[in-house]
Formats: sequence, structure tokens, C-alpha cells
Amino acid sequence: MPGTSSSASSITQQPSVYSGRSVFHQAPTFSLETFSNRDFDVKDFVESLSENAVPPNRRSGPASQANAFDPKPFIRTFEHALNRMQELSGELEHRENELSAAVRRAESQHISTLQASDRKLEQIKQNVNGLDNLLKGEDANSVNSVVKIGRRLEELDRQRTRAQDSKFLIQCWLEVSQRGELFLLEDIRRQGGADSKVRCANIARQLSRISQALDPESWKQANGVSKAVNGVNGTPDNGNRQRRHNTRELIEKFSETLEKDLLKSFDDFYRRENYEGMHDCAKVLYDFNGGASVIGAFVNQHQFFIDRNQLITEEVGGDVETWERLADPDAEPPGVEPSLQSLIDEVKITVQAESLIIKRAFPYAEQVMTKFLQRIFQQSIQQRLEMVLEKANTISSLAFLRSLQAARSALSMLIDELKMHGLTEHPEPISPQIALVLDQQFDDLFVPYFAGSSYIEREKRNLEELYSSLLFKFTIFHSRRRKAPVTFMKSLAKSGSEMLASARDAYVERLDSSDLAPAQKAMLIRVAGLKDAENAKAQAEIEVSDEDGVLSTTVAKRMLKWLAEAIGRGLELNGGNETAKDVSALLHILTTNMGEIYLESALDAANDLAASQENNTKTEPDLSYVPTLTPAITIMHLLSTFTHTVLLPLAAPNITIRKSMARSADQTMEALETKVNSILQHSIDVILNWTSKLLSAQKKTDFRPRDDPSSGPNYLELLQTPTCQSVYNFLSRLHPLFLTAITPGPNLTSFFLEVALGFRALLFAHFQKFQVNAAGGIMVTKDLTKHIELLRSWELGEAFEGSIEALTEIGHLFVVGPEALRERVRGKATAGAWDRGDLRAFVMRREDVGTVGVQSVLNSL
Repeated sequence: MPGTSSSASSITQQPSVYSGRSVFHQAPTFSLETFSNRDFDVKDFVESLSENAVPPNRRSGPASQANAFDPKPFIRTFEHALNRMQELSGELEHRENELSAAVRRAESQHISTLQASDRKLEQIKQNVNGLDNLLKGEDANSVNSVVKIGRRLEELDRQRTRAQDSKFLIQCWLEVSQRGELFLLEDIRRQGGADSKVRCANIARQLSRISQALDPESWKQANGVSKAVNGVNGTPDNGNRQRRHNTRELIEKFSETLEKDLLKSFDDFYRRENYEGMHDCAKVLYDFNGGASVIGAFVNQHQFFIDRNQLITEEVGGDVETWERLADPDAEPPGVEPSLQSLIDEVKITVQAESLIIKRAFPYAEQVMTKFLQRIFQQSIQQRLEMVLEKANTISSLAFLRSLQAARSALSMLIDELKMHGLTEHPEPISPQIALVLDQQFDDLFVPYFAGSSYIEREKRNLEELYSSLLFKFTIFHSRRRKAPVTFMKSLAKSGSEMLASARDAYVERLDSSDLAPAQKAMLIRVAGLKDAENAKAQAEIEVSDEDGVLSTTVAKRMLKWLAEAIGRGLELNGGNETAKDVSALLHILTTNMGEIYLESALDAANDLAASQENNTKTEPDLSYVPTLTPAITIMHLLSTFTHTVLLPLAAPNITIRKSMARSADQTMEALETKVNSILQHSIDVILNWTSKLLSAQKKTDFRPRDDPSSGPNYLELLQTPTCQSVYNFLSRLHPLFLTAITPGPNLTSFFLEVALGFRALLFAHFQKFQVNAAGGIMVTKDLTKHIELLRSWELGEAFEGSIEALTEIGHLFVVGPEALRERVRGKATAGAWDRGDLRAFVMRREDVGTVGVQSVLNSL
């Protein structure tokens, strides 16, 4: 039948049991699966039953037979189908009852399970709440109980871990000692990962200690070969004793293999910038051998050191002009040597960049950073610093000192910048340990240059060389002056001559020294103003002028500038407990060169010249030494100010040294002031002596002129006598000379006052020598007026007003008549302004002294 469904196909037909064709068709069979199919259709099912009810032989018979309907096959087929369906219905009902019972049992069991779960959950909640209440409770016993429980659990966990580790360690030891293998450790090593390798390294160390304790023979044998020794008599046992393995060699080989693998992995991670991998390897190696191998590999193979090792053989550069400026004491230092500055800049960049890598790659970053910094300072920076200073030392002592100062300043700035950066703690402040390492490395760089008194000796030697060069021509000039015959103060000048000769000889000897660098020799010759060293040796041939022997404030300022530079450099480089001692040594050099050699030599020369002019009665005295006082006093003021403003405060921490320095400075200034006072005193004597010499040229007829025109010029028409004019001219020239030589003030006033008092005494004695007539009295008055005019121009103050009045009164004593003279003398004598003897002496020089009126005046006196 066309269109038969799958339900019909499920109905099967039983085969025939006889040889011929069966007349009756066997009923179809079907099961519950036939009706449980989703495609089951009742119509199709009935049609399939009907089709199967007709036997095949009848379906294919004649038409007449086909038209006859036979209901029996259908009846049998449907009866059979109905019976089968009833059976299936019973079977289905039975199965349904079983499933219902199973569902009921499952539901009952599920309910029981839920109830049990609820009870367990409630119990867990109660336990959790109880534990929470216990933890939150304020009862000390509760807290202590919890703490004890936690500690106990931790202890149990440690014991369990220790037991497992001990078991594994014993297994490894048995394996290496009995079989000579380390497969267990090899398996762990091959697993990879930081934890496995850390465990591997720890076990290897423990195995090494076990081997030392249990297998000492492997640690005593040479080249890995041992002989079994009989424990009875110490003889080799070649019997049946079991062969033992060299545990030490096996463990060490494994350790080396593990270390090499870790180092190779670390290097690979570093090249790939895998910082986590580097961190894991570094951690393992630290636990394995303290990290020495990985730190060494990281530092030694760093590209910075590889590049710098190639450049370390390069010569110190710099143009000739720069080195000349460095050696020139009057030029400003050019700064740090270029190659050293380049290295410092590169170190700054490298260290700051590598600090981030070290922080990320190493769990012990401070230890690695310490090694890295030590290598940089002890190798790269120290080698370059030594090369720069060696080069500077071949130039001059000053070049060495300036290079040392510039290098220390630049490296100090580098240290400060690294500290500010923080390095491994960036951007936080640097750790105290790294800061201590930086300070220590910085100090170690300069220890050789500041050990003992080496530094201050360099400074002293440099200053002495510069001062000797600067004052070389000055000493030559004054040493030649000392050789000239002198008749006054010869013994006092002997020590000064010896000092000049010593300074000159020291300078020449230094120029002739073989250890003096050519550049420094050229600089010293240039400072001395010479042409070459041979010229310095031939002292007798050196041409010096008067200017070379004159004091100059420019020279003094150069000396103070050089000393100030040395002091500033010393405070920056070597400041500390020895500062007072160093400053005292520098003060000694200053007072010796500026005070004794420079100032005292010039003042001695001026003093000798002034003394030689005292007895000069033939020509007007040579006062060319007076201008020397101007720079001398200025330099003395500079020396005193510099000493008390700069040097003494630096020695304040050491009271003993400061007192000694102050006493030495005061003695130097006292000696210089004594010489200046001596020059001034000699000058006063010279002035008064020459003034007396000029006054002695006064003619007796100058104050007794006659009225006869044939006797000569009319003196009454003259403003003053020639002698008065010559004295006036001489003293007028002195005033501006000393005014410029001595600083205006009490000293200058005292000097002119003493000269004026001496001059007044000379005038008193002078006018007491001559007879004066009436006309001559007018000339006396004119001369005195001229002298008073000169003295008033000196601005001597009120202290000399009485002397001026006395000089004015002298002229009146010769001009007025006897009656007026009596009244004037009585008034002056009564007032006490004049000494009666002086009045009598002047009155007696009147030409009319024999008259009654004048005699009565003399009698009253």
C-alpha cells in the first residue's frame, strides 16, 4: 500500500512453518514502543492491520476470487491485535505503577535529604556564628583560645611540611649515596618554575651538609678517587666491601648545573626584558648561594662597563689654552675636565635607568644596587679621576689643586642628584643604606689626596712658589740695595737681608728642580716677569728698575686673592677638625711673604733713606720715600682686615690656635707700625733739620734795615724776607706730599701737629737771635704772617691756636712803642699765656732795648 508510515512498518509478520504457502496469515506483533513513537497515527495503524489481514495468494488471484469478500482474516487479525493491546495495556499499567512507586520513594528520599541538609546548614551557621562571636568577644580567654588554636594549626602544618621535606631529603640522600643518582632532584628541576628551582637549591644545600657529616671521605679525597679504609688498623680494605659513590662530587655537579641553568635563564630574560623571569631566577640564586653569582653576572656583563673598558685607555683631552688657564693663578678655573664630566653625566643617566631595572628584576635590589655603585665608583670613576689628576699634576701644582676641587664638586653634585632621585626607592627618598654607600664611595675616591697633611702641604707649596715668583724682582732689587754701604741701622737690617736672600735662593732652587713640570716652570717665570729660567739663575744680570722695588696694592691684592682661593678650596675639600691648623699655616705664609718680605723690606728701605737724610745739610732732603707710605699703609690695612675678617673666624673652634694666630698677627702689625712710625719720626727730624738749615741763612741786616737808599733794596716794600719765602716754599711742598701718603685722620693730624710744634720752636729760637729795629719789626711781622698762613692751611685744629697767637704776638713785641709794650707784656704775663723768660728774650732783641721805657718793661719782667 502506498504511503505506509513507520508505524505500519513496526508490525511484523511471522514466517510460515510449512513448506507450502500458508492459507492463513499470522497476526502481526507490536510492542509499547510502537505506540510511544512520536509519528504514530491510528489510521495508519488500522490500515496496516487490514492490509496484513489478506493473504498474499488471494491478493494475486483471479478477479472473481478477488471480488468475494472474506471477513475471517480481518476478524482474526483484529482479535489478535486487540488481545495484544490488552496485554500491552496491562504491562503499561504495571510499569506505571512501578514508576509511581519509584517517584514516591524518590520524593520521600529527597525530602529527607533536604531536611538533613537544612539541619547541617543550620549547624554550620551556628558554628560560624559561635566562632564569629568567639573572635569578636572581649573575653581574654576566648582570644587566647583562638590564638592557641591558630598557632597549633600552624605548628601542625609546619610539622607536616617538615616531615614531607625530611622524607624527600632522605630519599634523595639514599639515591645519591647508594645509586649515585639524583633523578628526584632532576625531575624537580625539569618541572620549571621558580618555586621548584628554589626547592631544588635548598635540597642541594642540605644534601651538601649531610654529605659533609655522613660521607667525610668524599670531602677529603683528591680528584674524586678514594680508597676504602679498614676501620680496625687503617689499612685499605680491598675485600668485598660495597663500592661507595662520591656524594660531594655528585652534589656539586648538580649544583653547578642548576646554577648555570639559572644564570643562562637570567641572561636570556635580561636580553628579552622579561623582568618577572629575571626576578624568579634572581630569587632562586639568592636562596641558592646568596645571589653572588647573579649579581656578579649582572654587574660584570653590563654594557656600561664594557663600553667604558674600551675607552679607559684614552688620553685625557683638553686644549692647551684650557690647561694654561687652569695653571694661571690670575685666571678663573675652567671647570671639570671634559672627559670626566662626560663620564659623570653618563653615570647619572645609567644609574637612574638601571635602578628601575634592578628594582623590578631583583628581590634584593639594595644589595645589587650597592655592588653596581661600588663597581662604577671604584673602577670607572676612580680610574678616570686618577688620569685627570695625573695630567693636571704634570701641568702645575695649582692645576692639580683646581682639578681636584672641580672633580670633587662635580662628584658631590652627582651624589646629591642620585640621592634626590631615590634610585631603587624612586620616587620616594633614597634608602639609608644606599645613601651610606654613596657617601662612602665618594669619600674613598679622595682618601689618597687628603691623607695626613698631604693636601695642606700642596697648598702651602703652591702659595710659596707663587709668592716667590711674584716677589722675585722685588727681592732682587732690595737685596742689591742692602749690599750698598749703610751707616745707620745696619745691624737691625741684617735679618731682613737674610730673609730676602733665602726667599730668592728658594725660588731659584725650585726653578732648577727636576720634578718641576715644564708648564709650571713657564708659569712661574711668567709671574716673576722673567724671560727664561737661565735668566733667573744669572741673578747679577737681571735688570730691575725702581718700579720693581716699590710697593703695589695690585701685587698685594693678587697675593690675597690667591690665598683666599686656597682657603676656599681648603674649606670645600678638607674642611674639618684640621681647619684651624691649616688656616694658621696659611697665615704664617701670608705674614712671612706679605708682612716680612714685602712690606718690611720696602719700609726698611724707606727708613734707611729717611735716616740718611737727617744729616744732609748741603742739599734739600730727598723725600722720595714718602710715597711708599701710601701703598704700605693700604696694604697693612688690607692685611689686618683680611686676617681679622677671614682667617681668625675660621680658627674660632680652636681657641688655642686662634689666640696664637691673633698674637702673631698683632706682632706683625706692631712691627710694621713701628717701622712706619720710625719713618715718620725720621721725616719730622729731616723736615725740622732742613727748616733749621734754611732759617740759619737769615741775614742779621734783614731785621735792621737802614733807610739809606744807597744801601740796597727797600725791605719795607718786600712781602717777606727771602729766608721766610724759602721756608714757606719747602714746607708748602711737604704738606700735599704727606697728605697723600698718610690717610686723613688722627695720624695725619698728629704728624702735622708735631711738625708745627717743632717749627714753632724753631721760630721762637730764630727770632731770639736777631736785633730788630722799628723797620725790622715790620719785616718780622710779615714773615710771621706768612708762617702763620702756612700753619693755618694745615688745619691743625684748636690745639694749635695758642701757638698761632703766640707767633702773632712776637711781631707785636717788636713793633709797638714802650708804653704799649708795657701794657701788652703786663697783660700776657698776667694771663699766663707766655713765659716771662720768652717775653724778656724777645724784648731784649729790640734795638731800643737801652731806652728808659724798654728798660722799665724789662724790669717788670
